[in-house]
Amino acid sequence: MTGSGEYDTDVLLEKAGRGDRAARDQLLMRHRGRLRQMVAFRLDRRLAARVDASDVVQEALADADQKLSEYIQRRPLPFYPWLRQLAWDRLVDLHRRHVLAQKRSVTREERQALPLTDESAVQLADRLLADGASPIGQLLRDELHDRVHRVLAFLPDRDREILALRHLEQLSTREMAAVLGITEGAVKTRHLRALQRFRELMTEERGEDES
Repeated sequence: MTGSGEYDTDVLLEKAGRGDRAARDQLLMRHRGRLRQMVAFRLDRRLAARVDASDVVQEALADADQKLSEYIQRRPLPFYPWLRQLAWDRLVDLHRRHVLAQKRSVTREERQALPLTDESAVQLADRLLADGASPIGQLLRDELHDRVHRVLAFLPDRDREILALRHLEQLSTREMAAVLGITEGAVKTRHLRALQRFRELMTEERGEDES
């Protein structure tokens, strides 16, 4: 949420800081849909049968309610990235306890990673195609969709992640900077490089299909 949404959030934070319970409740509820979408994108299919994305969000919001007063005083991150981090931590913990617990050895990267589900990768392929400049026929679109899905699997993790943050979660540049812990300028540079690598791989993939 950007623009007037950020202004509204700042107003609600000020009111909540003065003890306005209604403002506090509104703060916690207004991003529920975005949080649920983020959780659904990352919820491992091995967990999905036992864990509902809405439950993860509800727990994260309960955690946020307990920590909101401290957040208002310190404001370490913009509000939505702060909420997202609480939900992310819940997901990482669930993933570690229920998925990685079965593995004999787990790297630090695996403990922190929450890769996109296959379904989410398909959605990302759809979004990247939707962002294209020119309309295409359905048959060609289906062929491109499969090609995009294959290319995404070959992209480096950090490129795929920044494309997911922008095109799936639809975070603003400011929110992405907070999530990744880098500057807004670095976000723009990293996103452009990820798109460039994506296009290069698409060109290579097309060449292989035609050879």
